Amino acid sequence: MGTRDDGHDDFEGHGHRDDFDGHGDREDREGREDFERRTAPHRRELLAHCYRMLGSVHEAEDLVQETMLRAWLAYGRYDADRASLRTWLYRIATNRCLTALRGRARRALPSGLVGALEDPGAPMTLGAEVPWLEPFPDQGAAGAAAGDPAGVVVARGSLRLALIATMQLLPPRQRAVLVLRDVLAWPAAEVAEALGTSTASVNSALQRARARIGEAGLTEEEVTEPPDHEQRAVVDRYQRAFENADLDALRALLTQDVVLEMPPVLNWYVGPDAYVAFIARVFAMRGTDWRLRPTSANGQPALAAYVRAPDDDTHRLHTLQVFTADHTAVSHTVVFQLPTVFRAFGLSEVWEG
Repeated sequence: MGTRDDGHDDFEGHGHRDDFDGHGDREDREGREDFERRTAPHRRELLAHCYRMLGSVHEAEDLVQETMLRAWLAYGRYDADRASLRTWLYRIATNRCLTALRGRARRALPSGLVGALEDPGAPMTLGAEVPWLEPFPDQGAAGAAAGDPAGVVVARGSLRLALIATMQLLPPRQRAVLVLRDVLAWPAAEVAEALGTSTASVNSALQRARARIGEAGLTEEEVTEPPDHEQRAVVDRYQRAFENADLDALRALLTQDVVLEMPPVLNWYVGPDAYVAFIARVFAMRGTDWRLRPTSANGQPALAAYVRAPDDDTHRLHTLQVFTADHTAVSHTVVFQLPTVFRAFGLSEVWEG
């Protein structure tokens, strides 16, 4: 039947490579170097793949590492005639993700858990036990040369935050089928082989997954990528308005159905009135001396926000803000105040100018 390459638990045997991080003889070292050289170009896209499945950057990093370990253990049995190295790695990664997702609650944003609030002055409610969806740092998938598979899948907008949030609504196997078929464009028969099921089951799962995604009511702005310079120009104007504490200028940059949400806080708001009123509340609580640094996440413009500490002149990291915008306005802002997010983006705790 060929090499066992799907990442299931019987995939490892005894007497094979079991010292991925240890010491071996010269032949083993050469084999390990060959493995690392051949698999290194695929790590970035595997990270994006695991993130789509899990909705967490740090968990995706762990799963990529586990994928590489399991691939190394079976590298001597890898059959290039049966599958390309890239396909083989994706099979292992997908099945490791499915194993990791067993019995686990989905990751979500506040808008996927509770209703919007009307009062911007309502008490802040923390969702301390919620497994929050995390943004994906673009440096984890950017910089791909033309024709690089990682660049292709990112260019399709498959990392947009709203789409990732909606995909978390799907059962894990439907999620896997959707990613393998619609993002990676695998044939149904290949997906069936990777998941140990039938082509008919794959087609049925894909149909259900697409229907669920369609029911989510995603807007075109949330799942397509406007020209980056247009989005960035709007967010640049937003940055200037925010740093100047100019609420009127901020309001002028918001759509009529703009959404503001702030994990790990459950409170979220719809509409420019509530949005601006909440920002006014933030200024009243934290002051108006802010520094914002442009970055990007999920193929979308983002800002790392630093606010001056009350007892000195130091500006300290407060939030990472990720924007959905077109060429005229912001339609959705997700403000993350999660340590795991700050670490994933490599953000310094103190403003460095």
